[in-house]
Amino acid sequence: MSTPSIADLLARADADGHDHSATEKATGLLHIHNHAKGSIIWFPTWKKFRETTDWTDNVSAVAAELGTASAPADQAGAALIAADLEALVDQASRSADAAVFVQEKLTRHLTRTWAVGDAVAKANGKDLFTGGTTPSVYAGYPYDVYAQDGGVFATTLWNDLIDARRNRALAEEAARKALKPVSRKAMKNAARKAARR
Repeated sequence: MSTPSIADLLARADADGHDHSATEKATGLLHIHNHAKGSIIWFPTWKKFRETTDWTDNVSAVAAELGTASAPADQAGAALIAADLEALVDQASRSADAAVFVQEKLTRHLTRTWAVGDAVAKANGKDLFTGGTTPSVYAGYPYDVYAQDGGVFATTLWNDLIDARRNRALAEEAARKALKPVSRKAMKNAARKAARR
């Protein structure tokens, strides 16, 4: 049997139908219900990611980035994932539909983040994470990337990206209200109150 790609696994999961538990067992993927869109978002576990053709390509690409950095691999890797997360949150906050945006970007961000950890381990001559203490490259990262095979990471990130759009919309509304022109009557009333003081 040939090594599948993430795209192959995701296509299979989408085609499998409504027995999500059986699909998870057969593919090694996990899922989130997107109730806003009435859809299922499938994503690989960190273990399944390592079994795909994408893993080698992703880790090699990150290793090349780490190779050009002047900082040690742990620091350079931490900077990469921090920058990736910051850019992702910013893009999500600006997207017209955060749920669609997250659906398109979630797997890419998860796999890149795991690839950074694996590339850092290889650069440092260490074994890849298989359990236990989370690698130091994730020390300042706000998510537990390996908990429940990556399910906690995906779900928490999903919610934060949806919230980023909502928070931006609230901030824009507050700014609009702050810039709302004040009526002449309100200005006269304010002037009278100030004069009485």
